[in-house]
Amino acid sequence: MTNPLIVIPSRIGSTRLPNKPLALIAGRPLILHVLDRAREADLAPVVVATDCREIADCVCAEGATAVMTDAVLPSGTDRIHQALGQIDPEKSYDVILNVQGDLPTIEPATLRAVLVEASMPGVDISTAVAPISSERERHASSVVKMVGSTLGEGRFKALYFTRATAPWGDGPLFHHIGLYGYRRDALERFVALPPSVLELREKLEQLRALEAGMTIHAVEVGEVPFGVDTPEDLEHAQALMGRVSA
Repeated sequence: MTNPLIVIPSRIGSTRLPNKPLALIAGRPLILHVLDRAREADLAPVVVATDCREIADCVCAEGATAVMTDAVLPSGTDRIHQALGQIDPEKSYDVILNVQGDLPTIEPATLRAVLVEASMPGVDISTAVAPISSERERHASSVVKMVGSTLGEGRFKALYFTRATAPWGDGPLFHHIGLYGYRRDALERFVALPPSVLELREKLEQLRALEAGMTIHAVEVGEVPFGVDTPEDLEHAQALMGRVSA
């Protein structure tokens, strides 16, 4: 039994794509496409945590809730934690879905799957993975791989995350999707921890949780949502979603 909340962290200061959340795709700002997907999941209230008044105004004009957070926060996880403290000091929400604000095509079914896994007994954090079918992705450092032990069909206990090609040998590799479901107490514990050695080495925040002995479960989904991080990504999203909306 859970009382979930979806929080979308959205900061204005992207170095590779300035003003990214407000970039137009099919005539609509990127952040609103992500908001649409989260609402379509019909799982929980949706909040956008941002450091920019213009983003907040854009979200509020859609009838959604925006919370202003500090611009100097080091990560999206810290941003959702700060927003949560403002809107829910009574701690009534017990599972928090962290949906990245640059995933305009994420499927509502993926959000549902991550929430279900976060609700399982003994799970601190849940996330999503998809099988890798491309030889290029197998070896690309930009594609994060999940190494895990199988719990059942399409469910894993995560043992490690890496930018290397792992595990070695025959068998499937899994592409990690940066979407997380946090138990409330796990989120509070996570943000209180200092960055860990492997986190800094691999530049993967979730390794902090594993090094601290926290339990992460991964659930297999049928998609790798398209992320917008560069001007080229934006052009691709505009072409892709422009065709869809037409």
